[in-house]
Amino acid sequence: MFGALRARRGLSLIELIVTMTILGILAAGVIPLTRMTAQRTKEVELRRNLRTIRTAIDDYKRKFDKMPAGPLKTGAGYPKELKELLEGRDFGDAKTGKIKFLRRPIFDPFHPPEKEDDDMWGWNLRSSVDKTDSSTWGKEDVFDVYSMSEGTSLDGKTRYKDW
Repeated sequence: MFGALRARRGLSLIELIVTMTILGILAAGVIPLTRMTAQRTKEVELRRNLRTIRTAIDDYKRKFDKMPAGPLKTGAGYPKELKELLEGRDFGDAKTGKIKFLRRPIFDPFHPPEKEDDDMWGWNLRSSVDKTDSSTWGKEDVFDVYSMSEGTSLDGKTRYKDW
């Protein structure tokens, strides 16, 4: 009896079909999971980037508000462009000189800039005089940034541009 089993080599057709079915089921479950993981990673990066830029804008405004009155203190106290956060500004303090608020440009992961010299870094901007739901930038200053993406987040309720 054992001799007949030893002589048989290879796999039967049923064993192959069962194996292929199991592999197909596993692959069907993994593909959506990897897509969701990639989107979740971009969402985390978007939240982090928004927090970084908004914190830099708030720090800029705080520094402007502490500045003594004089010819340098004009406007609402927000940067004129995003580049000003990167290049820095002189707030009239001889000790500190020019203060920079960002080390590098911060991009929108869902809508990266098409050109390297894009001054908005892939973001939509709002100025301090724009309405809170405005979709156009008045170009007076940079009060807030938001994503250009029309996509919906993984929670299925919020859109990225509303974050």
